[in-house]
Amino acid sequence: MVVQDFQKEISFKTARSGGKGGQHVNKVETMVEGYWQVSASDFFSEKEKERLLLILAPKINANGFLLVKSQVHRTQLANKEEVIKKMNRLVRQALVIPKKRMPTKISKAVKAKRVESKKKRAEKKSQRRKTDW
Repeated sequence: MVVQDFQKEISFKTARSGGKGGQHVNKVETMVEGYWQVSASDFFSEKEKERLLLILAPKINANGFLLVKSQVHRTQLANKEEVIKKMNRLVRQALVIPKKRMPTKISKAVKAKRVESKKKRAEKKSQRRKTDW
């Protein structure tokens, strides 16, 4: 399945990153948050939107926006690209419809082998019994 480029619909917000980094972290806004409103998207059909809303529900906030953050890189641009990659990955995975499992039958040979092993086990145990002479 090819995910269409919905990058134009993503809005970005920056903030200061947390964690180590000293003065650089304290004064530069490198963390990027990406917001995408799934229900308002023009790139996906209604059926795909329903699937996205259902599967990505834990990551969608009360306003209906899919929220993805990144603060792993030292630059805002790299974090923005990371947000886009993460969002594309999430959408791609959510749109994959798993194949239904086809139940298979147990073959006659396997059934016969099982019965044969049960007979052997029963024979072995019956030989352990004390006999009445």
